[in-house]
Amino acid sequence: MFEYFYNEILRRTIISFGTLFNNISIKHQDSSDNVVSVVKVPLAYGPTQKFLARLTQSPDLNKPFAITLPRMSFEFIGLTYDPSRKVSTVQNFTVKDPDDGSVTKKSYMPVPYNMQFELSIMSKLNDDALQIVEQILPYFQPAYNLTVELVESIQEKRDIPVILENITMQDDYEGDYSSRRVILYTLRFTAKTYMFGPTTTATKDVIKKATISYVTGADTSNATRDLTYSVTPRATKNYTGSPATTLTADITAIAKTFEVVDGSTLTAETYINIDGEQMFLKSISGNKITVRRGEDNTAATIHLGGAGIQEINAADDALVESGDDFGFNGITF
Repeated sequence: MFEYFYNEILRRTIISFGTLFNNISIKHQDSSDNVVSVVKVPLAYGPTQKFLARLTQSPDLNKPFAITLPRMSFEFIGLTYDPSRKVSTVQNFTVKDPDDGSVTKKSYMPVPYNMQFELSIMSKLNDDALQIVEQILPYFQPAYNLTVELVESIQEKRDIPVILENITMQDDYEGDYSSRRVILYTLRFTAKTYMFGPTTTATKDVIKKATISYVTGADTSNATRDLTYSVTPRATKNYTGSPATTLTADITAIAKTFEVVDGSTLTAETYINIDGEQMFLKSISGNKITVRRGEDNTAATIHLGGAGIQEINAADDALVESGDDFGFNGITF
């Protein structure tokens, strides 16, 4: 049922989240407001309890290997499906292989998941903790977009919103003089990422014609009929992007006859495109055209005067791209 693949999406997102906080520093000043030291706050991956246990269980905190404060740690703590960002599971998209432009790769639409993170800030002095927190909060309102390359094979980059959900603060000041004080800020985040499945190599060539024939035989008791099916793919968009002419006035969603600036630039019994709506051009009389609206599963809508009219003709049929579904979406036939 399943095939092996590993896009490293979770790993890439975790690393990208950690890089947001790996360049935070604090400054210490004397009574004259002169900076006496600048300390870059260390960042590590792991649960907060591990670092707190190292602080409380060390037999001699004056030894060089005692853990130093302030410091930060972060941890990936949960993964949940996000139905609010769900898209069709049968849709797919194709991209050119970044290493070989002649090869097209295909992948299904990604599945939305929310990753939960916990960032802990541990400090001995309250001012140190406040300096760290103040360097983080202005960037989250409450979200910060983090660009992550989720799938390296197709160079698929997505903006991942990282949302600051809540902040808690704990001041562990109780204990005897030998106990070490720890001020702990805990920030919880949600990263809205996407999970991609395996990528496959799409067909390089576009089928231009397919024919099936059944040949009759001499045996009339078991005769078959001659039957031939032939299909030629038709383009559903204009590949040049240049309009042939424009509308002279606004048209309603039900209008089937209207005027254009120059009807001589169009050809009868072809398809045209106006602002995403496909139409079949039935006839032309001077600058007045008659059409069939809402072709190729597009919606008939209102169009404003001056809108460009693109003609879809045989030249566009020859430019049909690899991976084009010719208007078939797997549901409507």
